[in-house]
Amino acid sequence: MIKVYRTTATIKAEQFDGSDAMVDKYELIDAGTMLGTHHSPELYLTWSGKVDVGDWIITDNFNHHTLMTDEEFKQQYAELPVIPKYVAEHIINGHAVNDLVPIGGGIYRSMIQAVVYGYKEGDIGDWIVNHSDLFARAWLDGYQVKEDE
Repeated sequence: MIKVYRTTATIKAEQFDGSDAMVDKYELIDAGTMLGTHHSPELYLTWSGKVDVGDWIITDNFNHHTLMTDEEFKQQYAELPVIPKYVAEHIINGHAVNDLVPIGGGIYRSMIQAVVYGYKEGDIGDWIVNHSDLFARAWLDGYQVKEDE
């Protein structure tokens, strides 16, 4: 029986744009060089295969590179949501309270409080109510903090 595991491994991903800079960065191999001829439009990533513009080069924690098509990448990975700093602070505080007082339902409590107790335009409750899917993803999966504008 095959078992399925959820991983929290961090990866870095860069979409190949065909530039000489990326060819050099990832030490891509020109197919023509491999065959003893001059340049070929085909490029290869060592141990991974042919690289096409639009493919993703994935780098793991051990600096190993692998390839994925754009479609495969979009199916497997979702970029972390970008949230305002004050929302990130709310999530940090919410997680800290859950660690100290394990009553469960931290995300539920955060979202329901905004609705039950009301909120004013522009406050944290307003943001949570108007971005509930994004808030839930950030709470559960992690997030990036939006640069100050």
